[in-house]
Amino acid sequence: MKIEQIYTGCLSQGAYYIESNGEVAIIDPLREVTPYLERAKKDAAKIKYIFETHFHADFVSGHVTLSQKTGAPIVFGPNANPTFKAIIAKDEQEFSLGNVTIIALHTPGHTMESTTYLLRDEQGNDRAIFSGDTLFLGDVGRPDLAQKMGVVTKEDLAGFLYDSLRNKIMPLSDDVIVYPAHGAGSACGKNMMKETVDTLGNQKQMNYALRADMTKEEFIEEVTHGLVAPPQYFPLNVQMNKEGYEDVDQILKRGTQALSPKAFEAAANETGAIVLDVRSQDEFAQGHIPRSIFIGLDGSFAPWVGTLIADVKQPLLLVTAPGREKETLTRLSRVGFDQSIGYLDGGFESWKNAAMQYDTVASITASQFEKEEKERHLPVFDVRNESEYFSEHVVNAKNTPLEFLNDYLTSFPEESFFVHCAGGYRSMIAASILKSRGIHNLINVKGGFSAIKETHIQVTNYICPSKLETDK
Repeated sequence: MKIEQIYTGCLSQGAYYIESNGEVAIIDPLREVTPYLERAKKDAAKIKYIFETHFHADFVSGHVTLSQKTGAPIVFGPNANPTFKAIIAKDEQEFSLGNVTIIALHTPGHTMESTTYLLRDEQGNDRAIFSGDTLFLGDVGRPDLAQKMGVVTKEDLAGFLYDSLRNKIMPLSDDVIVYPAHGAGSACGKNMMKETVDTLGNQKQMNYALRADMTKEEFIEEVTHGLVAPPQYFPLNVQMNKEGYEDVDQILKRGTQALSPKAFEAAANETGAIVLDVRSQDEFAQGHIPRSIFIGLDGSFAPWVGTLIADVKQPLLLVTAPGREKETLTRLSRVGFDQSIGYLDGGFESWKNAAMQYDTVASITASQFEKEEKERHLPVFDVRNESEYFSEHVVNAKNTPLEFLNDYLTSFPEESFFVHCAGGYRSMIAASILKSRGIHNLINVKGGFSAIKETHIQVTNYICPSKLETDK
């Protein structure tokens, strides 16, 4: 038996490849399915089942395409209602895979169809659970993402989750391995660990949601406390996972249309497409197409695209480093952004060489910021999230979290101001959004708060984020 976790860092997502005696199961695959096909071919094995733990909100799964290419059935848990053909498993239904067995344990709470898959070895021993968004390492799935649940509230779902954990998962042996669908950085939970594999026994000891003496009322209060609104693209991804989607190969074919600078400009004007620049923040600062939006490929690219652009049907035109066009399209497709209509041939240098108009972002180092701040006393805007800001920030800085930046547009003054984040990635995204809205009098601080702390600029006393959460 082989178990392989295929982890995608930018989505904080774990897919799973399980092989036994020439038969393979894939759990929660990514949209690009070639790696699973090649892996099975390498093992001279056949993909027999495609298991989905639930209808994912934060990414588009590869279940539909993988089933079409292999003939393997898609398996969901009870209450699932896809529009395509699938096996809707009953609670505790068993599926044989080579010499092992996979058992569907219905664990509603994150969503009503959420299902944990228990792997039992050929000796009949429970070996592992693939817990989807029911149980994370250090946390559990948030209970407010289920779509169109009518009168069922997040408190109701949290109650179902409490029962699922205590009746289906916690009775399992401590040596059972937990393989979750997400790790730290995912918006599907609040306080996930950076590790991606653990034992159930350790989780029983350290995961706040698995405390043995925890009442259902306490669980509901703690799990629902502090939830912020989910990104707007989440329900659109759920819809795609329920109803199907276009093959990623077609998306790549459409999006890899090389456009000259003149053709690129014409396409932007005629289609209303957003110009998305995915180069590094330093390159964007030095020169970019006016009103383009920066979201760098080498950061948390796909989640920020989903959060800030939101509408998966929005046409996009891409500015990439030469050779990274296909990678960009693939990563966009993972969160359902399929409407890229072309890219700038030759990258930004071709735009400059064609003598086309371009813009820049004023950026200074933290040491320059220290000097400027003393001499000019300009307003400072911190675009980190709320918990980062309250934990520690520049004295008198105002918090305008990037995720909600559009809500703060009237907060930015007519005179010049500074903007920073933790390390420079998010502040450049913010700068691009502000400039696209006609706010150009900003000065970005390179290196963000990490670099600022190395100067003598006054910052507030540090408070541990976990203490902030406890005090609320």
